[in-house]
Amino acid sequence: MLVRLPETDARQMLQSGGVARLGCILNGEPYIVPINYYLEDNFAYSHSLPGLKIDALRSNPHACLQRDDLEESFRWRSVLAFGKYEEIRDSEDREFILGKLLSRFPMLTPVESAIAEDGSPPSVIVFRIRIERISGVAES
Repeated sequence: MLVRLPETDARQMLQSGGVARLGCILNGEPYIVPINYYLEDNFAYSHSLPGLKIDALRSNPHACLQRDDLEESFRWRSVLAFGKYEEIRDSEDREFILGKLLSRFPMLTPVESAIAEDGSPPSVIVFRIRIERISGVAES
C-alpha cells in the first residue's frame, strides 16, 4: 500500500542520506546525476567540478534532490526535495563546507584534486540547494 510520509519523516530520510540524485534542466531537458551531500537546516550542500550540471544550474537554478531506500520491490521509501541552486563564493564558507563534506565522506576523492587540461587544478564549485518544499512516499 502506498502512503505519504509526514514531512518530518521525509526530512529525516533526506538528513540521514549521503547520496541523492540531483535533478536540473539542461537545454530544456531533465538532467539527473548522483551527488554526495549533507543536509543542514533547509540547505543541501555539495561540491563539483565545472561541467554540465553546474552549467545547467547556473542557467536555471530550479533543482530537486531525490533519495530512496529500497528494501525490496514492494518495500521502499522515496523523498523529493525541491529548491533553488545557490553558489557559495565566500572563501571561508567554501572551506568550511568542503571540510564538512570531507569529514562526513572520508573516502570521497576531493574533486579539487583533479588536474585541468592546462595542468592547473580546476576551480571547485561549492553550492547548496535551498530547499523550498519536501515530500515523500512509501510502499510497504
